[in-house]
Amino acid sequence: MIIKSLVLNNFRVFRGVHEIDLEPRKTNAFQSKAAPIVLFGGLNGAGKTSILTAVRVALYGRAAFGRGLSSADYQEQLNALIHKGVDLSEGKTSIELLFTHSQNGVESEYRVIRGWKKGQKDKLLLVQDGKELANMSHDQCQSFLNELVPTGISELFFFDGEKIAELAEDESGEVLQTAVRRLLGIDVAERLRNDLAIYLKRHDAAAMPDSIKTQIEKLEEEHQQASQEADLATNEVALSRAKVDLINAEIHKVEQELSARGGAWAQSREQEQKRQMELEGERKELEKVLRSEMDGSLPLALAPKAMAKLLEQLETEKSLKQKLTFQKELDSFLTQLEEKTADSSVVNAARALAAEQAEQLDETEIQLDLSDREYSQLHAQVTVSAVGSYERFDAARKRLVEVEELIAELSINIARAPEEEQIQGQVEQLKELNAKRAKVLLEHQAQTEAAKKQYRLAIDLARKVQRLHEKHKVASNAESSLVNAQNTHAMLSEFSESLTEIRVKQLESEFIKSYQKLARKEDLQLSARINTDTFDVELIDEHEHVINRKALSAGEKQIYAISILEALAKTSGKNLPIIIDTPLGRLDSKHRDKLIEHYFPEASHQVIILSTDTEIDETYFGDGYLKDDISHAFEIVFDAKTKSSSLREGYFWERDNAQAVGAN
Repeated sequence: MIIKSLVLNNFRVFRGVHEIDLEPRKTNAFQSKAAPIVLFGGLNGAGKTSILTAVRVALYGRAAFGRGLSSADYQEQLNALIHKGVDLSEGKTSIELLFTHSQNGVESEYRVIRGWKKGQKDKLLLVQDGKELANMSHDQCQSFLNELVPTGISELFFFDGEKIAELAEDESGEVLQTAVRRLLGIDVAERLRNDLAIYLKRHDAAAMPDSIKTQIEKLEEEHQQASQEADLATNEVALSRAKVDLINAEIHKVEQELSARGGAWAQSREQEQKRQMELEGERKELEKVLRSEMDGSLPLALAPKAMAKLLEQLETEKSLKQKLTFQKELDSFLTQLEEKTADSSVVNAARALAAEQAEQLDETEIQLDLSDREYSQLHAQVTVSAVGSYERFDAARKRLVEVEELIAELSINIARAPEEEQIQGQVEQLKELNAKRAKVLLEHQAQTEAAKKQYRLAIDLARKVQRLHEKHKVASNAESSLVNAQNTHAMLSEFSESLTEIRVKQLESEFIKSYQKLARKEDLQLSARINTDTFDVELIDEHEHVINRKALSAGEKQIYAISILEALAKTSGKNLPIIIDTPLGRLDSKHRDKLIEHYFPEASHQVIILSTDTEIDETYFGDGYLKDDISHAFEIVFDAKTKSSSLREGYFWERDNAQAVGAN
């Protein structure tokens, strides 16, 4: 399948008619095939997502917006897609999609035209190879399109890069199971098996006694009624869920109003007042600590140079006093020695030497004359007490600054808080809405249980019908058609299981190849295991431990999901185009490089990328990355005056550079 063109007429932000050429082109004579990538660039809000939405709506109509959408809700969705620009009141829009598709080896060109007016049902026109399929109704045309590109796989090929990571969070395996069965053809075998089961039931019913037939018919009627009631109950569940969502939206709105009027400040005022009182008490204690330290040894720590000189002077005086004391004791000793010895020459020599030493001592240097005890006390005060006092003082001072700042902030917050009567209305409204939500939630839970009960009843009745068929099944029948049907029915069951197992193994292998190609170097040891019953995918590390997918980052989930998609496409062999909106928003630089180099150029024969200038930037657009793989590019430009967007061929700086070259 190749999408050749898309024509938008007053669709969302696109005013008037815009025809977009989407068919891949050869960019030079040396290329053997067309470059696969068609690139759209636009800033946020310019209309990139509108391109993806238009393709999905053109192909799927109501199904493009999800399952279980009522006609009224679908009409609202369509009305919302009509352009509402300045001075435009046509109230109608249309989408035209031209594509080629091959069936059974025959390629045809299809043109899908879907248009609608405000408040009116959409009209669908299908043209095949230039001939309008006028004999087909709207529903028949839609069914035909659903067969060409099944809705169950559309999200795996036309997806939003921001949302596709949800595939990684699908623990039920339902999304992957549907994709595998439809993409790989397993659902065809299942449908054939079910058709054969109906045929066999009808044959068995023909050979049953009338009483059993009556019993089966009654059970089938009950089963049909139970199924209908279960469907109705499911609709009620959806409606109650919608009510809950509506109330949640109202609560959010009231909370915003409350916040805008200072409700958040009012809610925390009492707590902040209490905190302010605690801080005031702490401030008083800190001030007391500061005064206490200032009355003690702290002043000595405030003049460290002066204290150092003082201690140096005291050390000098202490040494001088020790020397003077020694001189006096020596002189006394020599006097005693002189009286007791006959030879005074030695005494005289010692006295002369002592006198020489005494001349060098200057008693005038002794200014403070502290005792040894007083000196020790002062030394301890300066070197120990004063240091500790300063540390305590500095810590208390810093904390006092913090406390005063906190008190000032709290004072501002308390002043911001409105009086209780000013927000009483919003508070009461919020209480009422919360009570209403609780009531609706209980109703929702009750309706959910009722729906489950009805489904269980329907399943039980279906089993009873099946058991009656099994019990009264014709033991033998010579008809070859019946024998073939019975044999085929049994064989298809085994075939489905075997095919599923084989295809899942192929899918595992392709997933590992894709993941290792796109993941960062540190993640390359990961492998995968897919349960063939539940289709749940388990990531396995190099130690055979299962990795919790919920623990993956947003970027890792996106890489995981894209790897699954690529593996599905390669395993199925289907040639479908891929449309990716916001492809790189959640990824880090390493993951971006991997995706640019190894996914976009190889994802499909046609890859339509809807990007901002910060995703596919000038580096990725240039040599060494995507330049040779880009067929052509468009820039979506939004005009604030008309509230509409237009398309220009070229991509951001590429178009600007081309204009500059032309001007030169």
